Amino acid sequence: MTPPYPIASKGEGSHMSTIALQMPDGKERSYPEGVTGAEVAASSGQRLAKDAVAVRLGERVLDLARPLPEGGPLRVLTPADPEGLAVYRHTATHIMAQAVRRIWPETRLAIGPVIDDGFYYDMEPPGPVHLTEDDLPRIEAEMKKIVAEDLPIAREVWSRAQARAYFADLHEAYKVEIIDDLPADAEVTVYRQGEFLDLCRGPHLPSTGRLKAFKLLSVAGAYWRGDEKRPMLQRLYGTAFADSKELEHFLWVREEARKRDHRKLGPELDLFTLHDVAPGFAFWHDKGFRLYRALEDFSRELQRKRGYQEVRTPVLFRSDLYEESGHWGFFRPSMFTFQQDGEWYGMKPMNCPAHCIMFRERMRSYRDLPLRLAEYGQLTRYERSGTLHGLLRVRGMHQDDAHCFVREAQIGAEIADCIGLLDELYGTFGMSYTINLATRPEEYMGTLETWARAESALADTLRDLGKDFAIHAGDGAFYGPKLEFDITDALGRKWQCGTVQVDWNLPERFDLKYIGADGAEHRPVMIHRAIMGTLERFIGILVEHFAGAFPTWLAPEQARVLPVSDKHVAHGRKVMEVLRARGLHVALDESAEKIGKKIRDAQLAKVPYMLVVGEREEQAGTVAVRSRSGGDLGAEPLAAFADALAAEVAERRLQPR
Repeated sequence: MTPPYPIASKGEGSHMSTIALQMPDGKERSYPEGVTGAEVAASSGQRLAKDAVAVRLGERVLDLARPLPEGGPLRVLTPADPEGLAVYRHTATHIMAQAVRRIWPETRLAIGPVIDDGFYYDMEPPGPVHLTEDDLPRIEAEMKKIVAEDLPIAREVWSRAQARAYFADLHEAYKVEIIDDLPADAEVTVYRQGEFLDLCRGPHLPSTGRLKAFKLLSVAGAYWRGDEKRPMLQRLYGTAFADSKELEHFLWVREEARKRDHRKLGPELDLFTLHDVAPGFAFWHDKGFRLYRALEDFSRELQRKRGYQEVRTPVLFRSDLYEESGHWGFFRPSMFTFQQDGEWYGMKPMNCPAHCIMFRERMRSYRDLPLRLAEYGQLTRYERSGTLHGLLRVRGMHQDDAHCFVREAQIGAEIADCIGLLDELYGTFGMSYTINLATRPEEYMGTLETWARAESALADTLRDLGKDFAIHAGDGAFYGPKLEFDITDALGRKWQCGTVQVDWNLPERFDLKYIGADGAEHRPVMIHRAIMGTLERFIGILVEHFAGAFPTWLAPEQARVLPVSDKHVAHGRKVMEVLRARGLHVALDESAEKIGKKIRDAQLAKVPYMLVVGEREEQAGTVAVRSRSGGDLGAEPLAAFADALAAEVAERRLQPR
């Protein structure tokens, strides 16, 4: 394809003003000043020009039609790039808002950002209009008309005064408020597509016709700027993809996630319930607590092999402890606090300050290190009621939490050991993970020097282990940087669970010391470590990951005995008792239902094994085994089945037979 203008190699074209662009292939190209992103894409090939949605110049993402302001590293973006997909969805947001305005012209618009899996727009429909999901097909139909019109999308730069006057004349109070927050001399960008014009930083697609596959998803309420004292707006959610198959897959995942929702399956499977009398706290039923204990026991087993000591510390402390640790100043808004007898107290939000107290109860030797203190005690944190979400966002939690006190020379080995523990636990569930290194936040404790050492220690260990990782700048805790482990579930969703943090600050604040081999006092380094994170959140994730059909070792009911008739109940009880004597979770269906109904009930309860017992099985000392996933497995001697089931549980196999 012949470009619409000459491309000069480096060092050529001195007769005209040019800019130098560094392309992704490492080559540098010179283009005439004023070249647009679209023209650069066209010079890079027909396919890329067809798929291009924007360009990234340095750190800025720009419209294709915009002249490039200077040279630098440049990448042509397509919907296959996360930033390109964001541009695609941002245009879908404007098309949705335009469609709503065509149907209800007096609708006032607030903000319409892109989010992880789509987009939304907050708006205030006129008068008595209250949007519901029944309105979404009508809005979608109008969006399709706008796409078919293939309206050019143009960026315009206005003065702040001009933009304010325009939106004030339209009684767009929310837009005016946004403009009023800008500096007086600020330039404002607006985007125009047909009769629709919106305040926006951009960038956008070149025209509405470029939007291919989209779907509106839901309607919800949202306070303006998240302030409960401000007006309640309506939030329309949607998503968009460049390919209809990607949209279909997204919608399948969304529907499957709805079916797997732990808030639905938890009560259905009799695992837990949630009640308004204790918002953010779970009521664990017997079956759910069996699952809970199985995870706790697994964690304990892994830690015991690695020399951890399990401790238990109080759930309530005077404010003195949190002032010493720094939590009173940095974390108090997220704590439950109260005053009693003239003193302030706080419920424990994390275990680290208490473990520091235990470390300094006596002078430690270098021979005592690493000292690994683990705890599963109750923690409480204040979360706003609007953010609570089943077990995934709670106020009452238990972490598989530990703090490892080490010499500086032991940091790398200890981090590696923590990651080995993560590998073993996540691998048991068939889960992969990615790692993020969260660095120093804006508000932090300690010195830049200790932060740099801590961040380097984490990064160097990951490199030594050959682990890939991404940097999440500014996301560290106030006392130290951390590794965040994002596990991937059966639907491809990512969940942040495990963390490993290196901390020089708390040992300094608590004046922790140990006697080194040289006989002098030294300061230990503290490694904060959680593997599952909170057990509540991890169980919520596992419910959805397995759709409630847990591996046998984790299932709260591992087998169910199903007598063919009432006269076989007594024998069924003996079978149950034999299996229970092996430490297995077994139940007996004593109902008067027919055997087919009993099997269906056990399958709905997602029991791994169903053991049918009748006259033949009683005489032969066998059980007719049915698997949740494999169907009829035939008759087996009871003792042999007990051995096989016990082995499956002991080995923590991922799949039943």
